[in-house]
Amino acid sequence: MTGKLKVPANISIVALPAKCPELNPVENVWQLMRENWLSNRIFTSHDNIIDHCCEA
Repeated sequence: MTGKLKVPANISIVALPAKCPELNPVENVWQLMRENWLSNRIFTSHDNIIDHCCEA
């Protein structure tokens, strides 16, 4: 956390603890993508993986 950030008086910054993916909302997105679009597939290249992620 930086001191350069100007936080309004009505907002509190709460740092997420390390190693707590359940508190990070983007982890839910990754879990959904893994379960529905990226599992049980064979990817031909790195670009192919990126394309599938963009489509999801």
